[in-house]
Amino acid sequence: MAQLAPPIERLISELSRLPGVGRKTAQRFALHLLKVDATEVASLAAALSELRERMRLCEICFNLADGPRCPICADSRRDPTLVCVVEDASNVIAIEKSNAFSGLYHVLGGALSPLKDIGPEELRVGELVERVRGEGIREVILATNSNVEGEATAFYLARLLKPAGVVVSRLAQGLPAGADLEFTDELTLQRALEGRREY
Repeated sequence: MAQLAPPIERLISELSRLPGVGRKTAQRFALHLLKVDATEVASLAAALSELRERMRLCEICFNLADGPRCPICADSRRDPTLVCVVEDASNVIAIEKSNAFSGLYHVLGGALSPLKDIGPEELRVGELVERVRGEGIREVILATNSNVEGEATAFYLARLLKPAGVVVSRLAQGLPAGADLEFTDELTLQRALEGRREY
């Protein structure tokens, strides 16, 4: 196996720690950075540095922000009575891409997972309850992932929030657009049947 110079090896090692980046992809990135102009590398380094220096969590919803509030919470056109609860900031990005939601968010910072010692105290559950009690919220949409941890989190939050007198809903789950029924798993079909609506 060919030996790489220590600076290249270090960069490959660091890049391969990123989610979804294996060693081969990290090596391709590293070699590409050696080929491009030095200003491009400096620009990337500056962007990474600025990211760490400026980004923080929104004081209201805990989404990513470069000031006290994220752009969504700062937007007066958003419906403040509608809050979508998600596990992390990547979920906010996914929902925003749909252009189907005009309310605000609440980022929990994960999901309940007893096996990983993640309970309600490790998440931003208390802050969500405070928002629901004090901000005139009429509906909370639970948009946690549809895995075991996400379902447990949604169930826990629904039981916790319903006594506050708000509507608690869950994202519909079922068949993706363009899916063939014969290739769809049983759980997805079950949820699609349970979540059916009048046509």
